[in-house]
Amino acid sequence: MDYQKSRSATYLLNYHFVWIPRRRRPVLRGEIANRCRQLIWEAAEEIDCQVVSLAIEPDHVHLFVNCPPTIAPYQIIHRIKGRTARFLRQEFPNPLMKLPSMWTSSYFVSTAGNVSSETIQRYIEAQGKSN
Repeated sequence: MDYQKSRSATYLLNYHFVWIPRRRRPVLRGEIANRCRQLIWEAAEEIDCQVVSLAIEPDHVHLFVNCPPTIAPYQIIHRIKGRTARFLRQEFPNPLMKLPSMWTSSYFVSTAGNVSSETIQRYIEAQGKSN
């Protein structure tokens, strides 16, 4: 990955996020998973982030994203989880989506500091192949 440049900074910030649906319910399947994927890409673009890799499993999501230094990791995940939850619950009114909230409030985030970005990307891409 190449360094990004803005008017006042040169940067390469890659974050690996993992989050789960409330009660770890396996709701991310079929059309719901496809729509979730589309919503994540749209939300990332809105905040000027680039999705490097994305894997959606029935009970969790892995997202590897490159972001500018002007937005904090908590803001990134807040925007992505908020947008996906709002639209998925509106568009798919099935009983499994009637949770108190779509996602848990917690999440995992890591920078690509201890391992290379390529290693994280291969790991995430391998997630979808195990099913």
